[in-house]
Amino acid sequence: MGRQGANGHEKPPIRLTRRGRVVVFCFLLALAGGLVALTSAPGQAADPPGPAPTVIVQPGDTLWDIASRTKGREGRDATLEEIRRLNNLAGYNIDAGQRLVLPRRR
Repeated sequence: MGRQGANGHEKPPIRLTRRGRVVVFCFLLALAGGLVALTSAPGQAADPPGPAPTVIVQPGDTLWDIASRTKGREGRDATLEEIRRLNNLAGYNIDAGQRLVLPRRR
């Protein structure tokens, strides 16, 4: 004895078409992706709030000196290039009294 409809006939089981299976699969995939996004830790792209660190160039300072003092895990050369990028420096020359934005330490 199966499920009976209003007219006394047995109802066929519910079947999904190929399109219905694709829709259900996409929904479950999106749900899983949302859960992963909610539970994952923030990456390095998430900078801490607050102003970026800066330094005022002192007489005799070089870009290499500043990069050596502020280097993070990346090392001096990578820090130097990051300082150049953050401050839109075309070359490696800096002037005393110039304010430089420094990369955040990780």
